[in-house]
Amino acid sequence: MVVVSVSIGEKLLEEIDRIRDDMGFSGRSDVIRTAARRFIDEKKNLDELSGDINAVIFLIHHKRVEDRVNNIKHDYEDIINTQVHSHLRDGNCLEIFILEGDAERITELSDRFHGCGMKHIKLITV
Repeated sequence: MVVVSVSIGEKLLEEIDRIRDDMGFSGRSDVIRTAARRFIDEKKNLDELSGDINAVIFLIHHKRVEDRVNNIKHDYEDIINTQVHSHLRDGNCLEIFILEGDAERITELSDRFHGCGMKHIKLITV
């Protein structure tokens, strides 16, 4: 097995330790491997979507990346039906996008959000 060095913030490390203890993982590496596998499976499922679909994207991000979110969303106005923006505590924002359109475009939008500093992102497709 290859060893990979990863930098992880204190809060995330605490969550990994909590999950390890709650779910009985043997160590942090097992938690991280399981999370990576789940992420890869989710990405594969998204890549298999086709045709016109409906979807919802939930984002939580810090206010400092709001310009990035706005720049991305303008490139996808053809599939965004509705957007809700709400301010949360600690300088965070919640964005909800209701989408309709080509599955490839929706997946592409989700991928772009993943790559720009989101704290949490969830895509639900119908």
